[in-house]
Amino acid sequence: MKITNCKLSKKSTEETTRIFCAGSYRRSAADVLGIRPNTAILFYRKIRLVISRHSALEADQVFEGSVESDESCSGGKRKGKRGTGAAGKVVVFGILKRGGKVYTVVVDNAKKESLLPVITKKIMPDSVVI
Repeated sequence: MKITNCKLSKKSTEETTRIFCAGSYRRSAADVLGIRPNTAILFYRKIRLVISRHSALEADQVFEGSVESDESCSGGKRKGKRGTGAAGKVVVFGILKRGGKVYTVVVDNAKKESLLPVITKKIMPDSVVI
């Protein structure tokens, strides 16, 4: 996928992409390049759209060989119960190919019923899961 209908010059486009890759904010990119903040915001959005489309195409890959899998809870408040039972926590399940790609997905809970479909869909049956 290409970024089309962009009013920025080629030099500004390359500079904005470089600043995006460096991790700078949209507003600071607008200040450095001398463009309007809304222009930088729209260009950053287009870059993210291209990245998400490219990632979606790669998400169909199936992991094989030696892979690691783990779930993690994030977010929520410290008050109340601790551990995975804490209110407001989001469970994220990840699969890591040794020395390679990572696949993460948000699941409802860390139970077998939620994780098994993801595992069977993304990991080859003869793979070694660590």
